Amino acid sequence: MDHDLDALLRTQKVWDTELPEFDPSVAPEEPLALFAEWFAAAVAAGQTEPHTMALATVDEEGAPDVRTVMLHGADASHGWSFATHSTSRKGRQLAADPRAALHFYWAAQARQIRLRGTVATDSATASRADLRARSLGALASALVGRQSEVLSSLDELHSASDAAWQRAQEEPDAAAPSWTLYHLHPTEAEFFQGDARRRHVRLNYRKVGGVWRRELLWP
Repeated sequence: MDHDLDALLRTQKVWDTELPEFDPSVAPEEPLALFAEWFAAAVAAGQTEPHTMALATVDEEGAPDVRTVMLHGADASHGWSFATHSTSRKGRQLAADPRAALHFYWAAQARQIRLRGTVATDSATASRADLRARSLGALASALVGRQSEVLSSLDELHSASDAAWQRAQEEPDAAAPSWTLYHLHPTEAEFFQGDARRRHVRLNYRKVGGVWRRELLWP
């Protein structure tokens, strides 16, 4: 059935629900603590997959790219962590230019978080440990590998996937050599609280001389 895209767009509602208050004057001095608070609130609000985030990179020619990945952790030592194959498109892009950005959108509370900074790779040991901590399906997917390469047919994918699932079940500690743990160390972090009257609250953290500074931004 054909759909009128413009008509469908006009019928969509934005934040047609009660939204939380956000007082930036009592926000923590650094972004990690506020991220932990907002993440817990998103889980409590029933946000679907709150640990998904958009990862933006640039390629060798400076053209932007973006995709959705999973957050694997966030702490003061490592920053915000995720993993992928070093041979994938994003892995190659990060090797060429480690500058990147992360974006979380939690529609249940009209909240966004934007992080910008530099990405560093962890050791092979830490990367293997990260993979072992994932689900059986994640291991099977990692064992398939070849991420971002051209696929000749879905039959080829199904065959490779079936073989990887069997190996994952038989070898739960199997290694995927290209699987790499990455950490984004932010130099800027923005927390956006939507408002039904469009009086959005935007609190921005910027790291200057190793110290976080806070500022409000116009919506």
